[in-house]
Amino acid sequence: MTDDSLLAHALVEEATKKSGLIWVRGDGPARALWHVWHEGAAHVVGDGPGEQPLPSGLADGAAAEVTVRSKDKGGRVVAWTAAVGELAPGSEEWRAAVEELKGKRLNAPDAETMTERWARECRVLRLAPREAVTDLPQDSLAAVPLPTTATTRHPVPAALPRLLLKRSRRR
Repeated sequence: MTDDSLLAHALVEEATKKSGLIWVRGDGPARALWHVWHEGAAHVVGDGPGEQPLPSGLADGAAAEVTVRSKDKGGRVVAWTAAVGELAPGSEEWRAAVEELKGKRLNAPDAETMTERWARECRVLRLAPREAVTDLPQDSLAAVPLPTTATTRHPVPAALPRLLLKRSRRR
């Protein structure tokens, strides 16, 4: 490996380790995914009930584009191409990755049986960096939001501004 490729690999590893989210694009729109860095690759779990939806096109042997954001500022730090590998449930590599993922999963409804549910209903993917670090795009990459069943808030009740104003006068 050349000095440049070693520096690029170090940048990918450190930025991905420190970032809470990575943006992953398969053959469709990119999605923000929580992950863990383990054994030289980013690992994600999803596509099951109650878990994050994975981007389309992430299959064993496929390629994905990963964009890493800064944890403190939220801006892009580095983008890299990943080789996607799906870990077989119950394998030694799967168990090691799931142990790491389990510690990062927040607000799991079934913390005690989460790993069994992941084995039955979810996919655990390994996103291993390839040699090249891709150039960051110069444009904003803004896109139309993905369709969702979530709804926006209802209008503010008419009395709320008066109640808030009354509280601030009491102080």
